[in-house]
Amino acid sequence: MTEQRTDPVVVVAGALVDEGRLLAARRSTPAELAGRWELPGGKREPGESSEEALVRELREELGVETEIGERIPGEWVLKPGYVLWVWAVRLRSGRPEPRQEHDELRWLTRDELDSVDWLDQDRPAVAEAAARLLPAKSPAS
Repeated sequence: MTEQRTDPVVVVAGALVDEGRLLAARRSTPAELAGRWELPGGKREPGESSEEALVRELREELGVETEIGERIPGEWVLKPGYVLWVWAVRLRSGRPEPRQEHDELRWLTRDELDSVDWLDQDRPAVAEAAARLLPAKSPAS
């Protein structure tokens, strides 16, 4: 019997930064994730590049047009068979609004990142994105 290798499902997410703040999205579905926070995005569809999927997902979920920047190094396991890839994203047009799967959005500074209950699987990706994209914390006065 030969073992078949199946590639994981890629879930793409955007680290959308504006004025030194990172956009966080609170899940409203499914029930087991509701109320927890994540970087917005979704699953890549067959025949779609990861970048195309992310542009589409952010348009559907937030109602914005975006420009995809560099991929944040790393791959984070969400659950068996699913991995998260994250990109730096720049807002081209529109104002983010929770449209699908989210009921609230928040812009967070580096100091505020721990003020929301991130999904456990997103925490390392958020930390990596923040370290690369957000201004360093100012020294204590």
